[in-house]
Amino acid sequence: VQLQASGGGLVQAGDSLRLSCAASERTFRSVAMGWFRQAPGKEREFVGSIHGNGVQRNYADSVQSRFTISRDKTKNTVYLQMNSLKPEDTAVYFCAARGPGTSGYYYPTSALDSYTYWGQGTQVTVSS
Repeated sequence: VQLQASGGGLVQAGDSLRLSCAASERTFRSVAMGWFRQAPGKEREFVGSIHGNGVQRNYADSVQSRFTISRDKTKNTVYLQMNSLKPEDTAVYFCAARGPGTSGYYYPTSALDSYTYWGQGTQVTVSS
């Protein structure tokens, strides 16, 4: 089981980026997926999550209205569209998946320990 995150880079404040997270198995089509980020010297924090059905989405207050999470089940891929980026968005971004068959696996959550599988992270750097 692998989650492959990509799309990070160096951008200026106000720019946009789209991160992708590709799952290696079709079983992840119905599980909730999440995005987290970790800045240097800080704990990993919740960014957003999406229901297994792709409809319900939750966001951290800090990214609400700027970031959008979506999923394409035909490609086993989840996306994080990031607009109006700020220097404080600089971090390594991780995608995560809940474990298929676990309790509430389809339900999006901000709880880090509810996610079983993690991608390797992709660096996003926003310059001022």
